[in-house]
Amino acid sequence: MPRKAPTSIFLIFLCLLLLAFYSLLLSRSAISLSPTHLRFRPRNLTTRYDAPDSFNHVIREDINELTHRTRLVTSIQCPVESVSVLLPNWEVLVLVSHDTPLTSNLGVGGFYCFFPRNETSPANFSGVLPFTSATTFKCTLPNRNRRLQPFHQPVLTRFPEMETNVISAAPVMPRWDFLAYECFSTETDVVLFVKGVNNRQGINKSPEEFRCVFGNDIKNAVKTPVTSSKQEVFRCLHPNLMELSISPSTTAAAKRIKVSIEINREKLVVPSVAYYTPPRRHMPSNPNPTSLLCATTMVYNVAKFLREWVMYYSKIGVDKFILYDNGSDDDLERVIKELNEEGDYNIERIFWVWPKTQEAGFSHSAVYAKDSCTWMMYVDVDEFIFSPSWLKNFSQPSKTMLKSLLSISSNGSIGQVSIKCNDFGPSDQKKHPAMGVIQGYNCRRQAEQRHKSILLLEAVDHSLLNVIHHFDLNNNHYNWKELPLEAGVINHYKYQAWPEFMTKFRRRVSAFVADWRTRVNPMSKDRTPGLGFQPIKPEGVKNGMAAMN
Repeated sequence: MPRKAPTSIFLIFLCLLLLAFYSLLLSRSAISLSPTHLRFRPRNLTTRYDAPDSFNHVIREDINELTHRTRLVTSIQCPVESVSVLLPNWEVLVLVSHDTPLTSNLGVGGFYCFFPRNETSPANFSGVLPFTSATTFKCTLPNRNRRLQPFHQPVLTRFPEMETNVISAAPVMPRWDFLAYECFSTETDVVLFVKGVNNRQGINKSPEEFRCVFGNDIKNAVKTPVTSSKQEVFRCLHPNLMELSISPSTTAAAKRIKVSIEINREKLVVPSVAYYTPPRRHMPSNPNPTSLLCATTMVYNVAKFLREWVMYYSKIGVDKFILYDNGSDDDLERVIKELNEEGDYNIERIFWVWPKTQEAGFSHSAVYAKDSCTWMMYVDVDEFIFSPSWLKNFSQPSKTMLKSLLSISSNGSIGQVSIKCNDFGPSDQKKHPAMGVIQGYNCRRQAEQRHKSILLLEAVDHSLLNVIHHFDLNNNHYNWKELPLEAGVINHYKYQAWPEFMTKFRRRVSAFVADWRTRVNPMSKDRTPGLGFQPIKPEGVKNGMAAMN
């Protein structure tokens, strides 16, 4: 019997030790899923309500909380008022309102994101949003904060070493995949861009299921009907300015108010960083004459390719280029500046930071450029249109070449011209060819793939629906023309030298096309022949892309 006492004491001590260890694990709420597998709707960003008149509480939490920081801190040294959004790959986008001063000897440099648990990461200047003038920074969510759910917004500061711990709950950080992120006002309605509502391509919820919500606080929360709901694009009526307590004479800056979408059935308002600006009562005449033919595309780090693309299309008829910059960090801005200063080119760069929103960006361009462009060509910087007829009819490049393709019609009701693509391979190139892609890549696949389109902007359907390669048209007035190969073709230099091609694995820009690393649809035409799900150079690339035929 005396020998059993030490054994019993040891077992009790061991049980207590195991219980303490298990409690410690529970207290940490350890979660290690990647952001692509975490999908939730933050509880304090969206409030459900039962009474019809309780919507003001939604505005107070959903919209006002994202506009003004209510976090209490013990000794944050000069924090900058900001709102943050969690992007893919643990990136945090920090938005600072245009009326928040950032002036100092450091300019927009020297900032840090200060997170709960006293974790920090550098906040790098990303760009200025063109339609709200908000300054944006990007930082990385630290590892320990990835284990905390919901994720909380950081403080933007220049003095992380002087910070002490946050003593009250910070606002929850909205996720990029459930967010109203951009807004554009036309003369007749409001175009709102919302991610995470219509999630499947070709399956769109009825406009009657939603309402647009306008307001920064309880006093001026106004709802209007939604007239169109396609993909990430929602159109709704303008709010009554009198109901918003905004006078027509109020300055444009003061007129900006938060706008979002209400999901009626769920009694839910989508978190928003989008602002509404009322249209001008008397629209001034466009100071720049309308361009007959423009070109637009979404780009990321294409500085080394841009000059060849712009020069080629300028020579054959493009009057203006509109580039939706998806967060480039190369010399793109410098190259654009140099080309514009040469005087022969007209290039506009729109900083479009939102990931996987190519369709939405193209929809935006269709309304944004409608007053300055008649036709819009949607081709990427590795795509070059060519017509065999040009060799017969032109002795040298002419600005009428592309426009001659638009006149191939038996009547005047053509609203869109589509052109088939030929895909070119690496052609034994080991790096970007010094002579450019047109001369450097000369081996292509036998069969044409896909197509791209030139769109008459006034012919686009009210929904602005597109699948990148073409738009839906107003079929009551316009038809769609598909060019035969002998009339015109797009040479698509898609499979370039391996160092160039592997950069595509960063992310696909389309909302409805799986990223290269996602193990779905292995036989899709959007994937590369002979290539798997990782940026690993396949055998056969040195002699041309594997399985090119």
